[in-house]
Amino acid sequence: MGFVTEFKSFAFKGNVLDLAVGVIIGGAFGKIVSSLVEDVITPLLLNPALKAAGAENISKLSWNGVTYGNFLSAVISFLCIAMVLFWIIKGANKIIKKDEPAAAGPTADQQLLTEIRDLLKSKNNI
Repeated sequence: MGFVTEFKSFAFKGNVLDLAVGVIIGGAFGKIVSSLVEDVITPLLLNPALKAAGAENISKLSWNGVTYGNFLSAVISFLCIAMVLFWIIKGANKIIKKDEPAAAGPTADQQLLTEIRDLLKSKNNI
């Protein structure tokens, strides 16, 4: 029974559950971002460039037998994903941004103690 109890306390700790929820939501969000990049942004950017290059499919781009089209597609997808995530995080930071309170001045007790200290210093110097 010790193993079951120990496993139960481990599996249902707040940190483990928070991590599990984060991974699941992150995976779902990753699919959304990937779809946005692959189905919307990349075709909008690549179709005009591919037509200008005379290639209908990026995977067929090659130079001296080296097909660099898939690599180029992966680089463009990475840049698009990074840009989309940047925009999302930037927008979220604007929404979540909290106004930091201004540094509070000394309290009345602290001011009184400072005055007493200064008076004691001036009497010791006389």
